[in-house]
Amino acid sequence: MRVALDVSAVPQRLAGAGRYVAELARRLPPSGVATTVVARRGDAERWRTMSPNALVTPIVPSGRVARLAFEAWALGTSRPARDVDVWHGPHYTMPRRGATPTVVTVHDLTFFTHPEWHERSKVVFFQRAITYAARHARVLVCVSDFTARELDAIVPDHPPVVVAPHGVDLARFSPESLDDEGLLARNGLATDVAFIFFVGTVEPRKGLDVLLSAFARLAGDHPNVELWLAGQPGWGMDEFDGLVAASGAAARVRRLGFVEDVVLPALLRRARAVVYPSRGEGFGLPVLEAMACGAPVVTTAQTVMAEVADSCATLTRAGDVTGLADALDEVLRLSAEARAELGRASRARASRFTWEASLESHHEAYQLALRGL
Repeated sequence: MRVALDVSAVPQRLAGAGRYVAELARRLPPSGVATTVVARRGDAERWRTMSPNALVTPIVPSGRVARLAFEAWALGTSRPARDVDVWHGPHYTMPRRGATPTVVTVHDLTFFTHPEWHERSKVVFFQRAITYAARHARVLVCVSDFTARELDAIVPDHPPVVVAPHGVDLARFSPESLDDEGLLARNGLATDVAFIFFVGTVEPRKGLDVLLSAFARLAGDHPNVELWLAGQPGWGMDEFDGLVAASGAAARVRRLGFVEDVVLPALLRRARAVVYPSRGEGFGLPVLEAMACGAPVVTTAQTVMAEVADSCATLTRAGDVTGLADALDEVLRLSAEARAELGRASRARASRFTWEASLESHHEAYQLALRGL
């Protein structure tokens, strides 16, 4: 089978959906799929490195407006689209012209359920894109059962759905330390500090306002614990510096910015707790990666993260400062034996989510699209 994978929306720094697309690009060719990676102009070398067995075609304009217009009106009739059996749009969107059977990935439906979590322009665009894909794609891929249920409720008239949960690299995200102290030291990070760790894009829906308030409440009872925040800036957090300053514990809050992939597992392994208080996601990959490392996780109830973690995370209600503070306090007080037992259970749960299983589900989606069922 020949598949074209549109990677033109993937930013230079991989996170969330970008990580998912990169894993697909890397794994599809060795799995027997003749893969054409359709990239932005000037971005070919990165994708040739990440997917050396794919044909990389850098034909998409770099600017966002030009890129989206090119995708809508020219990409579907381009030579790469005509030369494959299936086109895969892995980030909600698809060409408006062309005859190639198309698969589209829907990550979450928060553009419909909670538009206040996103920039207004993106809400309008992605609501239209998802609705269009539901009418014109041959098959939709949802990254979780949670997203698939929301899709049924919001856009009930849609083509067949294949659920393909994200995976985790169990070799890289492992409880086993690989010179963690040396790695952190070489990256300017302290190795003798106990810390609570958050990783994710800094934007309103991640619940960082709640986390800062919760940390301030428990900081007095844990005077040697810091809060480390990793992740690139998103939108709507212009007042974030003010939130940190007003938290009452600013001296113990460390902002790491974007963390390179090589450093992330060490931070997850060494954290006293990994906290992901997001109000809503399509999957919540940091929770899975933390569990694979055996780290104690605190995340949000009644979300996809709770489904991923099952009984291996401490859950709190979204927006509940007191509940989050109490949950973190409980995790920080775990005995070494309890932490080890939780770590083993978390690792076992995480091992059920593999990129190999995700890839098999994508193969199923491509075959469905090709057959037109």
